[in-house]
Amino acid sequence: MSSFFLIALAGIINTAAVADALPIPANNIEVVLDLPPSPDNPRNSEGDFIQLHNGRILFVYTRFTGGSGDHAAAFLASRYSDDGGCTWSKEDQMVVANEGDMNVMSVSLLRLHDDTIALFYLRKNAEDDCRPLMRLSRDEAATWSAPVLCIPKPIGYYVVNNDRVVQTKKGRLIIPASLHALKGDPFSSRGRVVCYLSDDSGGTWRASKTMLDAPPSFRTGFQEPGIVQLPDGKLLMLLRNDSGVLYRSFSVDDGETWSEATATTLKTPVSPASFEMIPGTNTLLLLWNDHSGIPEALKGKRTPLTLALSKDNGETWSTGCTVEDNPAGWYCYTAMMFTDTHLLLGYCAGDTKLMSGLSLTRITRIPLDYLKGL
Repeated sequence: MSSFFLIALAGIINTAAVADALPIPANNIEVVLDLPPSPDNPRNSEGDFIQLHNGRILFVYTRFTGGSGDHAAAFLASRYSDDGGCTWSKEDQMVVANEGDMNVMSVSLLRLHDDTIALFYLRKNAEDDCRPLMRLSRDEAATWSAPVLCIPKPIGYYVVNNDRVVQTKKGRLIIPASLHALKGDPFSSRGRVVCYLSDDSGGTWRASKTMLDAPPSFRTGFQEPGIVQLPDGKLLMLLRNDSGVLYRSFSVDDGETWSEATATTLKTPVSPASFEMIPGTNTLLLLWNDHSGIPEALKGKRTPLTLALSKDNGETWSTGCTVEDNPAGWYCYTAMMFTDTHLLLGYCAGDTKLMSGLSLTRITRIPLDYLKGL
């Protein structure tokens, strides 16, 4: 397990600031589950958590069987924990079979306001047809409804990361997506961001009025968006791109329209960020590959994995804590879940000297008391 550091903080300061790192006792971060690849299972990838009413925590993730590439055959599998994420079941259970011509992947689990559990995932048929679907469970994930296609038209290749779907305080469901091709067009790495909205618990969906385009100089466009609702009701979106920093956009009308995206000070490779409000607080937690002050050899790599906090809605951030720092590690596509006592993180954590960086799924947990002390 890599080292985990506590940064001595005197209030919230910018990520570019320099501070001395003090070692954290080893029990402040704990790897509780690793799902490594095997010959008949060459990749285990991104997932998400949900806590059931009986206390069990369910983790659903993508289990590849046909190769390690993004288009290889895969199905959705699950593990569970009955002790708050400390230990996990030993065997996979299939949740959704491979119903796509290529695969199914990128899970979001969400308990809706009416107490129904929603399972969102991508069904990938081709490089011009990858769209999110939703299934519902009214028996605490024992069974699932037939899938509803969240983007019936236009058919295209939409990237929606794991642990991304949100329901706002007003009840609106929002799927943040990056469009990379429409049906009949070649796939493009340059993404354009659009949100899909539902005001009837997923029965029907429509596109947001705004589509965010990156400056022409961005090779990647805007990719892999994520959303969080801030305490004042405003929505914050962070956007992956190749400019060297995360970009952000805001919505004041529950995702209908979005402000022009602007640069943040959060340095990053071409890699997504994950972020949520800590329950019961006005503190925003961010997990990303912090590239401020990294050595030249790590530029462009998805390491280290860093946690930072903001108490002013993302305007400024704490210097941060290093969660993982293996120079050969590849840390990304994180899911977050808060229990009564811990933060659970599920993410890709392959060692590129040994395997594909996206081939190993890891779950760690961090005490909430530690987070409160930052």
